Amino acid sequence: MSHESPLPLAGKVALVTGGARRLGAQIARTLHAAGASILIHYHRSGDEAIALVEELNTRRPGSAELACADLLDVSQLPGLVDKTLTTFGQLDILINNASSFYPTPLGEITLQAFDDLFGTNVRAPLFLSQAAAPALRRSEGLIVNLVDIHGSRPLKRHPVYSSAKAALNMLTQSLARELGPEVRVNGVAPGPVMWPEGPMDPELQHRILDRTALKRMGSAVDIARAVLFFATNAPYVTGQILAVDGGRSVGGY
Repeated sequence: MSHESPLPLAGKVALVTGGARRLGAQIARTLHAAGASILIHYHRSGDEAIALVEELNTRRPGSAELACADLLDVSQLPGLVDKTLTTFGQLDILINNASSFYPTPLGEITLQAFDDLFGTNVRAPLFLSQAAAPALRRSEGLIVNLVDIHGSRPLKRHPVYSSAKAALNMLTQSLARELGPEVRVNGVAPGPVMWPEGPMDPELQHRILDRTALKRMGSAVDIARAVLFFATNAPYVTGQILAVDGGRSVGGY
């Protein structure tokens, strides 16, 4: 007979950046369903953040709160940790999910685009992890970075984004060295689980899915389950990147 708790994250607290919508919202819902209290970070998606926090608090009163911050402003990052500690008294799980993504064809790259893509994908996770490190050490906690299969295999017309995600891959491994033994640090690398917002060529979508071993699209739930795995069933795993990509990373590119 299994004696595992139906709420394996009961008593735990997670901070999810970009947690108001898309992947971040699904991760927040999944961790919350496992028992965690959640601090939802948002920047511009205020309405979605408010709605999600109300949804979670309806299910379990006092279990969710929100905080607004511009992750490109490093001075605002310690405030997210402070808000989490003030609200819930501890921090056990940091999910660095927020990310900018758009093409930067060579010859059209601007300094603003470079600063934005590296700022959201590398600088913010680094400085937020640094700010959270003391609290995470106290709780023997976990950091999960949302990386990308294109951090190891470049995406055409996206040299800046691909390079930023490659840096986040290395940051994940470096933080695992720096924060061990108290804190585990891992990454989840999604494949085709959500199409980018805005118009996208259906033929391109078909080509992308055809290159996966499973020949189909995944879902945000697949990514959230991988995050939950690291949070609940991987106490001896750190410094690892888990590809959740339907086998695209082992297939043709």
